[in-house]
Amino acid sequence: MPKFNMTWVYVVILIALGLLFFTNNGGDGQSGGGGIAKKENYSNFKELVMKGAADEVVVNNEEKELRMYVKPEFIQEVFQADVKQTGKNPYLEVEFGSEDKLEEFLDDAKEKGKFNGHLNYKNEKSGDTFNTFLNIFTILFFVIIMVMFFRRMGGGSGGGVFNVGKSKAKMYEKGNDLGVTFKDVAGQAGAKEEVQEIVDFLKNPQKYTNLGAKIPKGALLVGPPGTGKTLLAKAVAGEAGVPFFSMSGSDFVEMFVGVGASRVRDLFRQAKEKSPCIIFIDEIDAVGRARSKNPAMGGNDERENTLNALLTEMDGFGTNSGVIIMAATNRADMLDSALLRAGRFDRQIHVDLPDLNERKEIFIVHLKPVKVDNSVDIDLLARQTPGFSGADIANVCNEAALIAARRNSGTVCRQDFLDAVDRIIGGLEKKTKVMTAHEKRTIAIHEAGHATISWFCEHANPLIKVSIVPRGKALGAAWYLPEERQITTKEEMLDEMCSLMGGRAAEELFTGHISTGAMNDLERATKSAYGMIAYAGMGEELPNICYYNQEAQFQRPYSDTTAKIIDNEVLKMVNEQYDRAKSILLEHKEGHNALAELLISREVIFAEDVEKIFGKRPWVSRSQEIMGMDAPEEQSSLPEESDLSDNTDNSENPENSEKTDNSEKPKDEQA
Repeated sequence: MPKFNMTWVYVVILIALGLLFFTNNGGDGQSGGGGIAKKENYSNFKELVMKGAADEVVVNNEEKELRMYVKPEFIQEVFQADVKQTGKNPYLEVEFGSEDKLEEFLDDAKEKGKFNGHLNYKNEKSGDTFNTFLNIFTILFFVIIMVMFFRRMGGGSGGGVFNVGKSKAKMYEKGNDLGVTFKDVAGQAGAKEEVQEIVDFLKNPQKYTNLGAKIPKGALLVGPPGTGKTLLAKAVAGEAGVPFFSMSGSDFVEMFVGVGASRVRDLFRQAKEKSPCIIFIDEIDAVGRARSKNPAMGGNDERENTLNALLTEMDGFGTNSGVIIMAATNRADMLDSALLRAGRFDRQIHVDLPDLNERKEIFIVHLKPVKVDNSVDIDLLARQTPGFSGADIANVCNEAALIAARRNSGTVCRQDFLDAVDRIIGGLEKKTKVMTAHEKRTIAIHEAGHATISWFCEHANPLIKVSIVPRGKALGAAWYLPEERQITTKEEMLDEMCSLMGGRAAEELFTGHISTGAMNDLERATKSAYGMIAYAGMGEELPNICYYNQEAQFQRPYSDTTAKIIDNEVLKMVNEQYDRAKSILLEHKEGHNALAELLISREVIFAEDVEKIFGKRPWVSRSQEIMGMDAPEEQSSLPEESDLSDNTDNSENPENSEKTDNSEKPKDEQA
């Protein structure tokens, strides 16, 4: 296909304007235009009128000229041509002397039945003025359309279409104009230490060059969404105080061929002029995705051309001394290997989810503008939000302020933050949701089953709260305090699986039937079992084997026979934990029933209520010790640690089953 050229647009528009301006498709009379004209003298005009050839006469008094439109049956006689050659409405142009004599002649022709058409009068000057105004208005209309079109092509830049290949990066002459420094980035000590070298080099390059060292040409910030990658890049610019170019990977993408590559070249040209400087490309996976071995035509080919231009500019035949490239993405596995090699992005800086101490620092930053009272404990909030990113914590603070404002309170208290965490994890409470007594009892038995199993499994997450108040799509939920583990043992994963099966086991044992409410539990248990067998090598028949293959995402790296073995092992593992859950429930049947009745009467119970029924847990974990340090004195308040680990839905149909993920990734995925 030929490449698009703007000259085509110019030519088409000019031809259209020329045709519109120079062609006259409208007539002056009732018959309209669309025919040829022929000069004729007054005598022949009178003869033709008396023959009955006149269909309409239009008189122009100013020019002393008339037009006689000829009837179709006389066209051949008058013009010696057929209708295809003359058009539908050919006419004769005739000059006359006296207007009175002309009117007398036409009146006489009407009396004799020779002229039955219309006699119209036209002021030529007023007609020309109107036509001129119409033509000018049409031209202006097309000019405005062209300007808007060109500006659209130019992305709103001042030069319009002529700047379509220019870089759309926003340039800050001094990075500290952004007003962001490392003090504004809470946590991420390791990531800040990595990028601190870039700042030091830009401030004092002699320190490194004297030793023969070279600063990394590029740094790629990789991490989950909301962890502060863009904020960290702003802080680097603010600390260095050098020119800072900021743009998104999608800014290189355009509908016209060659525009993306042109913008890349223009960006680096501007950066070299401002050297030393920093270029920051956010969401670089939009342009840096791995190239296909069989490139297709169209947009994919254009994206690859843009990537090739980026690769060449970052580390090609030329040099980019003093130009440091920073980029951010949460999909580093999709980037092209040529982009990640040393010399382009020399280092990958992982910006992970914050741990306990980092969450505390983030809360301190986001609580500065919030009016809080003395009941708010930042340590409590940090422990209560495992797996939360910086953006999630900011959302918690904002949601707590909204809840306090809804109560018309002057300050934000501890309970507002606890409600905000529950709101974000589990969804909005729906106390008005209609449920029958039988449904409510089934939900209570289900949730009491989870609580009982987790209480007597050594490695299960400690229980915090159990609720049968509908929240979001879930009709019941149990909150746990998950330990922030770096590795997970097989025993820990089996205990978690047994705890997940506790709800379905309790339904079968104490109601005599099973429901769709355990769909989320079964999904998570099945996924965990497959991860243990196929990925973590924890199977009995397939020990120490991992079938995970990132490159072959759409192709199983094992045979059908192996797949059958995996399926059988998963089925066996899940059913073993299901039978184990039923045996634990039968052993503690009375305590489970008491727990279910308490749930029915109070709807929300806490860890201390479970402890009164079953006694203290036989095993004390690190999380239990943390929880016990600040246990609330009153049962009406939430305990200090709460996290939705099981969001169970007892809806009537499978479509309404809740599938809310845990705040932490399943351990099999981490393995």
